[in-house]
Amino acid sequence: MVAHLRACLWLLILTIVLCCGVYPLVLWGIGQAMLRHSAEGSLVRGPDGKTVVGARLIAQPFTSDEFFRPRPSAVTYNAAASGASNWGAANPLLRDRVARALGPIVKYRSGARKGQLVGEDVETWFKEQAPDYVATWASDHSASAEQWVKDNPDAVALWLGKEVDDVKNAPGDAAKVFFAGYAKRHPRTWPTVEEAKAEDGETVKRIKPADKGSDLQAYLFDPWLQEHKDADLEAVPADLVMASGSGLDPHITLKNALYQLDRVVSAWAEKTKSDPAAVRAAVERVLAEKTEAPLGGLVGVPLVNVLEVNLALTQRMPRLQAAR
Repeated sequence: MVAHLRACLWLLILTIVLCCGVYPLVLWGIGQAMLRHSAEGSLVRGPDGKTVVGARLIAQPFTSDEFFRPRPSAVTYNAAASGASNWGAANPLLRDRVARALGPIVKYRSGARKGQLVGEDVETWFKEQAPDYVATWASDHSASAEQWVKDNPDAVALWLGKEVDDVKNAPGDAAKVFFAGYAKRHPRTWPTVEEAKAEDGETVKRIKPADKGSDLQAYLFDPWLQEHKDADLEAVPADLVMASGSGLDPHITLKNALYQLDRVVSAWAEKTKSDPAAVRAAVERVLAEKTEAPLGGLVGVPLVNVLEVNLALTQRMPRLQAAR
């Protein structure tokens, strides 16, 4: 009996040492010796070489005009909750999300306004609608209106004088009351959300009326398009408006990046007070250096890592300004 217990005890100790000690150490040693960058999380460091600004394999949001933007994310780029929306093709929320992405960026493909943004025409069209059109929009696009409330519960709760939890628990009811009341108080404007200081010094989110801007262009592009079905618009890269399966894809296609190029160049030219042609050449060089393709280009399409490209821009654009 004692001999059997001794054998089992030694087997237990040996298993613990091998599986919990030796095996992890061997894998750690191989990782540090051969794949150190990947083993440490593919971290990307800032200009100082020390500060971690992200990971090469995880997308993060960029909203400033001078930066390239990643694919849309159904999980708002939260690496702890990767996944897709799983919305079907017939789901109005999918159409709404794609339309909102297109509104501020899509251009005319032909005609007198070839190459110009559609957004300004959406704003002009909105001003020609009935004063309470926002309420009509909310009624006709109830799913989108409810989603708008879900995205801005704090601002809606403050507007309605309710608790945030009440709005979150019944976003559909809150949307009906909010948009109907807003349309009466601020006709011919669209509700946007801004951060402001409250009387107690706390930062709160408040509703701000607007008759132009990217928010208006985003939400009203689809209604505008329904009345202008003959508008000849440019096709955009699919990954510009469609989220990836994980919501964390760090790459965009080179075609996507080139579609964003005009906006990025314009923003950097204004920020650095440099010649737009010189800025464009510098940005294109960065894209050329950062472009890659799976298996050395044998498969797939050219891709760029958004974080790496944007980091390179923040390092090179000031040099362009200094060289003037």
